Amino acid sequence: MSVSGLNRIEKKAAFSLASVFGVRMLGLFMILPVFAIYGEELTGYSPIWLGLAIGAYGLTQALLQIPMGILSDKFGRKPVILAGLVIFLIGSVVAAMSETIYGVVLGRAIQGMGAIASAILALAADLSREEQRPKVMATIGMFIGLSFTFAMILGPIVADAFGLSGLFWFTGLLTILAMAMIQFMVPNSVNKAPRGDLVALPEQITRLIRHPQLSRLNWGVFILHMALTACFITLPKQFVASGLSLENHWQIYLPTLLGSFFLMVPFMIFAIKKQKEKPMFSAAITLLASALFLLWLLPSGFWSLVLSVVLFFTAFNYLEATMPSILSRIAPAGVKGSVMGIYSSSQFLGAFVGGIIGGYIASQYGEQTIFLVMAVVTVIWLLLSFGMQPLKKSKSFSFATNITCEEEAEKMAEQLINMPGVIEATFVHTEAVAYLKVDDKTVDLIAIKAMLQG
Repeated sequence: MSVSGLNRIEKKAAFSLASVFGVRMLGLFMILPVFAIYGEELTGYSPIWLGLAIGAYGLTQALLQIPMGILSDKFGRKPVILAGLVIFLIGSVVAAMSETIYGVVLGRAIQGMGAIASAILALAADLSREEQRPKVMATIGMFIGLSFTFAMILGPIVADAFGLSGLFWFTGLLTILAMAMIQFMVPNSVNKAPRGDLVALPEQITRLIRHPQLSRLNWGVFILHMALTACFITLPKQFVASGLSLENHWQIYLPTLLGSFFLMVPFMIFAIKKQKEKPMFSAAITLLASALFLLWLLPSGFWSLVLSVVLFFTAFNYLEATMPSILSRIAPAGVKGSVMGIYSSSQFLGAFVGGIIGGYIASQYGEQTIFLVMAVVTVIWLLLSFGMQPLKKSKSFSFATNITCEEEAEKMAEQLINMPGVIEATFVHTEAVAYLKVDDKTVDLIAIKAMLQG
């Protein structure tokens, strides 16, 4: 990914914060490809407890994502991130030392309490200029995607060599590495981003949850991660049943994930160039549902499994990569932090619910039924997606202003909204900040800046 235009501090912040985020997500994801098999060795094993162990981190992440962001706004980004990593480390140790499934569930829940995503994104915003911020965020997003790929490959290898407890000890070592990076590699904040940009504002949450377009994306990411977590309750067993031993599962995950990535990219380029993002979005959901129906219909054949998994991850990666971009364009100006907080909470809550529902279905109706139920839920998401409005090309900017009273702010917002290229204008006069959503091809940013600071 090109990082041209970033200054030295921005490059350092982008790669160090992306590495911390990636290392932490690697630790969370590595359990997915192995726990369905190794979890059976734990005392108290049952399909429902297996699902809880896989998804437990999602509940605590969902509950604490927004509060941790708010705490980082009050007490500083680095202290909150380090505290979150310490909590994550404690959870890893608890899970590593447990010989029962209940202890692993507790450890995974504690891991989730180290909910530092919003604080990391806020620090990334603090350390980057407005015009360079998308590149920094894209770098972090890329590392999250890579961490998932590496987790699918490393999980079976580490578990085969050191067992399930070794997997959690390895996660603990990665967490210590992440703490050292935060302390010694990540620059100290030199630029305070406007508060609404990346930190959730409590007073905005209820209104944004009810937003008809945003809610479609929040339900979407909930269903996407619910399906992912639920499927991994049985998918590793399917590969073993087809004749592939667990330590060799990386030989499947590596080519299928790489293959899905190369299949996904042309569709993304086509959607953006031809302005077909909405139909391609619905097509990706259709592909996801089709892959799940295939997994339900063709359970035993090795090559049918491979085909289904390639289709699943092509759709999954496309949706995972495009939804945050769509979200940022739909989000009202000045509340991006709140919008992302709700979205992240929906994502993690989906992982938790997927674990519970997957475990319940497996215990009551058989593991194969998981794929059918997830396919049906994905079809419901497809129907919801038809109500999405066409996307307008826009960029968001924030400007410091000299306006500090509500009456002046309303007058200036009215003037701005009538200027060419201005789609939306929001003033937070208590913080002397203006948030604008604009069409950057037609807007005159120099004139706007002069007007706001004149």
